[in-house]
Amino acid sequence: MSLAKRQEIQLGSFRASAETRLALSDATDSWLRDLAKNANLEESRIALVAVGGYGRQELCAFSDLDVLMLHQVDVSADLISEKAQSIWYPIWDAGVSLDHSVRDLAQVRRMANKDFKVVLGLLDARLIVGDESLLSEVRSSVLSDWRTMAKDRLQLLQQSSMERKERFGELSYLLEPDLKESFGGLRESTILRAIAASWITDINREKIEKANQQLLDIRDTLHRVAGKPNDRLSMSEQDEVAALLNYSDADELLKRVYESGRTLAFESDGAWSRASKVLKPKNFISFKKIEPSRRAPLANGVVVQDGEVVLARDATLISDEGFIWRIAAASAQAGLQISPSTIRVLTSNPVGLVAPWSAETLNDFVSFLGAGQPMLPIWEALDQAGLIEKLIPHWSAIRFAPQRNALHIYTVDRHSVECAIEAAKLTRKVSRPDLLLVGSLFHDIGKARGGDHSIKGSELMAEIAPQIGFNQVDSQLLKKMVELHLLLPEVAARRDLDDIETINFVAEKIESKLLLELLHNLAIADSRATSPQNWSDWKANLILELVDRVSSVLEGKPLPSPISLSETFPFAISVETKIKIEMSHNLDVHIMTKDRIGLVADVAAAYRILKLEVLAAQFETKDGIALQHWKVRPLFGLLPDAKEIEIDILAAINNSELVLKRIEKLVFGNGKYGGFIAPQPVFYFVEDSGNSSDILEVRAHDEPALLFRLSQVLVKHEVSIIAAIIDTIGSEVIDVLYLQSTDGSKLTETQKAAIIADIGQELLS
Repeated sequence: MSLAKRQEIQLGSFRASAETRLALSDATDSWLRDLAKNANLEESRIALVAVGGYGRQELCAFSDLDVLMLHQVDVSADLISEKAQSIWYPIWDAGVSLDHSVRDLAQVRRMANKDFKVVLGLLDARLIVGDESLLSEVRSSVLSDWRTMAKDRLQLLQQSSMERKERFGELSYLLEPDLKESFGGLRESTILRAIAASWITDINREKIEKANQQLLDIRDTLHRVAGKPNDRLSMSEQDEVAALLNYSDADELLKRVYESGRTLAFESDGAWSRASKVLKPKNFISFKKIEPSRRAPLANGVVVQDGEVVLARDATLISDEGFIWRIAAASAQAGLQISPSTIRVLTSNPVGLVAPWSAETLNDFVSFLGAGQPMLPIWEALDQAGLIEKLIPHWSAIRFAPQRNALHIYTVDRHSVECAIEAAKLTRKVSRPDLLLVGSLFHDIGKARGGDHSIKGSELMAEIAPQIGFNQVDSQLLKKMVELHLLLPEVAARRDLDDIETINFVAEKIESKLLLELLHNLAIADSRATSPQNWSDWKANLILELVDRVSSVLEGKPLPSPISLSETFPFAISVETKIKIEMSHNLDVHIMTKDRIGLVADVAAAYRILKLEVLAAQFETKDGIALQHWKVRPLFGLLPDAKEIEIDILAAINNSELVLKRIEKLVFGNGKYGGFIAPQPVFYFVEDSGNSSDILEVRAHDEPALLFRLSQVLVKHEVSIIAAIIDTIGSEVIDVLYLQSTDGSKLTETQKAAIIADIGQELLS
């Protein structure tokens, strides 16, 4: 009956909770006791022990059973084998996964001394049935050894945690996190208990348990959805998991995952930092090098004691409304951390600043942001204490908010903080560093609310800026920074910078040299804070070129003469086909030939045949001659021989039918093997481009032959690509194509509608 009860709980109506997991563990215990009774186990000086998650009574729907059979050293091997088989085989026959072992006391002790993973499993060992004295003796001896060898064992455990972090990433920032193994996941709570069991330092058990239970609820629900013991929360399962947990959508689900992950990661970093101070082994990984010092003043009401920032004895928090930013600024600027006890005091006192902030409070806030990287752990400590939400208007909506964009490696709130950190490196380049720092922190404040986040954010910034102490003029500048923070990178990457209409359009939006300066450096900080793949010399030079041209317009100076591709081309313009290939880590391919419809598609096909990926491209047509500059790299393997590349490109130019026959034999697979689901591609004609051409923009996940497929659609409609900007950022492609009809005129609305329809059929099918 106990097995039936277990199956009823496992497969019946479901609500993820600690009570459900306890009921499943209790039913499993009852079942194993029945098996032990049938095997006369209690009469054999043997104990059946639950370890790991089963020992903690945290069984999810399809969790493995971690069971240890303990026995006295003098029990015969035949008897042990008989008893073990009588327990293990019925479990296997029931289709339940089992992680089992059979050990005597000495063997357990030796195993635990060799492998700290054994210790982690035994921390929560719990007797199911049998000789309780055996378990008591094991627990006592293993914990005694663990504490005696803590200096060496904790060092190895920390190294293991860092390796796991490198392998599985941080739970708080992954779109498809491993709920158990990612840093900040369920494994972290077990390791934190092991640190506490060493008696080296204590942990915040209440916060850790709350985060642990929330992740267990999500993992339990994931097991139900997947129908198997799966710990990776894939995007394809998030909607169903969210619905079963009564979350509004998958984004709310991820916010809860990130919230728990950030808590466990923060508690882990703190525990290791405290342990490093106590143990101080030669090569212990220290999260923060802090020189101990005596009690010394740091700021008004703020002192340093034993390498941490604490309150002065005469500090009066209630009457000093700006105190939190002052202590945060002083700590960050000194490169020190606020002591946990001081954080608790700050949390227990009334929090909330009267608007508008005083000049002193705003100055401390800006000083805190300007400290750069040292302000991050202080921000996290204040955030974990719930203080950031209370101090900063409208922050709650972006806290832990996921970014379903392959380029972003952080949540919205962490990205915003990272942007401020990057901005702190650029303060010498602007005349108003305070506006750069604050604008960087709030540039994405409009996200996680629906609609255009730049517009929504600018509306919020118009409210926030005066509240935190900025005057009307500066508030307007901050509002415009948030509204236009994407303008420079988007125009630089997707528009023709030689087009005077493009430059005038940007100048009319920005209006002042100061705002241009701020937006330029914000674009740099924002790009660097997004991900390493989102910033390159190519992008930096494009933005700088745009800024220089807009600056000339704002100063009333004539624009420099446009530098066309023909002026920098390695050939004198002629009808003769020429190809020049410059080889380094990637390839720069220069092509000059007579222009015709389908030329871009044919050259793109040649690259696909050669297994080359297009990173960037520029095209220009001058007096019927096509000039093309391509940046390509191998999809995999080594670079092809330059002569081979030249032969295949010439073949594509001279015999398009042959290259089409060759490429038709290739499979246009996208290389994905399940799990990852790329966002839907976006494609549209830019309205009122002010250009003599029509501008088609396509944003999609990168995949082989994408440009060829797009070009084939345009060939079908007899449309010429007269210029293009092709850019690949990480796994995302942004293709901007300048199109004309064969007679040089702009496309009709009918043509554009037909092209969009065919691109949709090509990319979405």
